[in-house]
Amino acid sequence: MATLLTIAHLLLFAAVTLRVLARSDMLPTTRVAWILVLLILPAFGVLLYVFVGEISFRGPARAAHRAAEAETGPSVAASGERPSLERYGVASGFATSINGFGPTEGNRGELLDSPAGARARMIEDFDNARHSISVLYYIWLDDGTGRAVAEALMRAARRGVRCKAMVDAIGSRAFIKSETWAALQAAGVKTAVALPLGNPIVTMFQRRLDLRNHRKITVIDNAVLHCGSQNCADAEFRVKPKFAPWVDIMMRLEGPVVRQMHLLLAQDWLCCHPGELAHFDAGMEALPGGFVAQAVGTGPDVRHGITAQLFSRLIYEARRELIVSTPYFVPGETVCEALTSAAQSGVDVTLIVPSRNDSGFVSRASRSYYPRLIAAGVKIAEYRGGLLHAKTLTIDGATTFLGSSNMDIRSFDLNFENDILFSDPALTGKVRQRQMAYLAESTPVDPEAVRAWSVPRCIWFNAFAVVGPVL
Repeated sequence: MATLLTIAHLLLFAAVTLRVLARSDMLPTTRVAWILVLLILPAFGVLLYVFVGEISFRGPARAAHRAAEAETGPSVAASGERPSLERYGVASGFATSINGFGPTEGNRGELLDSPAGARARMIEDFDNARHSISVLYYIWLDDGTGRAVAEALMRAARRGVRCKAMVDAIGSRAFIKSETWAALQAAGVKTAVALPLGNPIVTMFQRRLDLRNHRKITVIDNAVLHCGSQNCADAEFRVKPKFAPWVDIMMRLEGPVVRQMHLLLAQDWLCCHPGELAHFDAGMEALPGGFVAQAVGTGPDVRHGITAQLFSRLIYEARRELIVSTPYFVPGETVCEALTSAAQSGVDVTLIVPSRNDSGFVSRASRSYYPRLIAAGVKIAEYRGGLLHAKTLTIDGATTFLGSSNMDIRSFDLNFENDILFSDPALTGKVRQRQMAYLAESTPVDPEAVRAWSVPRCIWFNAFAVVGPVL
């Protein structure tokens, strides 16, 4: 029996190893990481690959997403047109290639105070809504913010506004069992749960169980959009209080870009409620004097590696200055090379990350990149005022990329994300001022201290980075 088990294990090991070597969608570093795991943890490594090795998204869930995308297909994607690279830039063209949302002109935006100010502004828009409110949140907690937003939705529903509320099955797992969620449904708010686990055994053969809908979208009357990094939760984030406050950034937008983001939300909604596209109203016309903006939606249903490529394309646009804030920094080779290349080209590159992270794995893996970045001239600062959760990228004080996407492997390959790319010096200047406020509460990472790290410490950080692509 022992001999048979050994032979079976060797055959499984060989099969998984050959599968890893045969895949064309895997970076060499990821292949090496998997082969190391299979060698070091023979039996567990095979099981791990079965559960998380393939970023699969197939079966009924995939079919529902494809049908929703076909039903909501943007005109740019349908016509095959691409934006003028001379007018809007190569990064905009690349963003358009992801899901067809091209640059729109005539948008207006407002950088909101966060978090209480952002919540108050959104609830004010809810109370002024006349036709519809649609929300999608990765995390919705049954706390002060969660209940205030829910009560505003219920007030709107009771006066005849069509209200839709969608949450992620894992991120909001406690909320969908709460009395507040039941009260929303009783008040007439239509609800949906993204990526439900159902029977985990069956689901596992259709997709990775840890694929998540990480989006944060709020649309009022299809005329006003609230988006950014903030979940529907208090800044104290009581599920992880020792890392609080969560420091987020939110924007309020008007104009044609609102329609794009609403269509992105509609794609997720139609997966749970097919045939309800008619409930998503027509979009706004361009506003006089507005700026250029486009919505970007990424996830495991688009081309593999596309988010990392988009970040890299944006980084390469910088000519003078690039400022990045992200709570989770595990950039992988593609984005790391873009950051170091930009700095070596003379661009003033600044990276702001939290000093303390709620993910110990990410905290260690991110520091493995410090020596390379610092050697290239990237300035790194660690934020002390809580968990810096704002995901921002500003380019030359004129262009901003902002939303739900982190600079990590989960956002690159596993999460459904939503972001806004816009070009406007005035509004970008306000985002940059917010980034400067983050810097003022941060401690610069000392290049000499990093260069003096001991060998064991480097090995420790690098070990987490090596395993990162596996998870």
